[in-house]
Amino acid sequence: MRTVELTPRLRSVAELVPRGARFADVGTDHAYLPVWLLQQGRITGAVASDLRPGPLERARGTAEKYGLTGRMDFRLCDGLSGIQPDEVNTIAIAGMGGETIAAILAAAPWTWERECLLLLQPMSAQPFLRRWLQAHSYTIRRELLSREGDTLYTTFEVYAGPMAELTPAELWAGRQTRGEGSPLRLAYLDRLLRQTERAIAGLKRSKRPEDASRLAELEQVHQGLLDTKEEWLSWQR
Repeated sequence: MRTVELTPRLRSVAELVPRGARFADVGTDHAYLPVWLLQQGRITGAVASDLRPGPLERARGTAEKYGLTGRMDFRLCDGLSGIQPDEVNTIAIAGMGGETIAAILAAAPWTWERECLLLLQPMSAQPFLRRWLQAHSYTIRRELLSREGDTLYTTFEVYAGPMAELTPAELWAGRQTRGEGSPLRLAYLDRLLRQTERAIAGLKRSKRPEDASRLAELEQVHQGLLDTKEEWLSWQR
């Protein structure tokens, strides 16, 4: 039987799943990720959950197509509400915004108490999610970048435990490590620089007094990103 083909975005999550993990895929949609992991022998079973019946039915269909229905549990639930703490030790939450991911974790403090491995792939609000993780004593061990078309995605490998305080620029771009170069890092920094440039230009046109503090904050972030880019380029020389 042929193997599920993962997109680069999902492959970056799959690469971080340890062999033998008790795995849950939150917001599973088609369940391609857990099906691929099962086919590769990386895991022996999986819980696939989704908030809506339609995506969960698609997940069941994928599992049936590849003969894996008996090795997967399907849960219709909000976030982790339908998953018991002793069922899993590795959790993927991908394909949703950073604020939604934070809300899911806030409603499931056992992910911290039991020191689960969290594989988080926020589609938006990355600075918010990094700040939330830091404030709630989670640590981002590393981040993987992937590209699909013109879009860059970031996958966080997260564990329980305090994290060294992130700078304003690191809240936006993550902490870069000299020994773990990614060919996409420069493109990622350039994207964030363009994003902050546009936001700064808009705030400078604003007449609202309350936007002044936001402008100062973003200018600090932008300068930090410029410094981060220069540091990265110096490592590549």
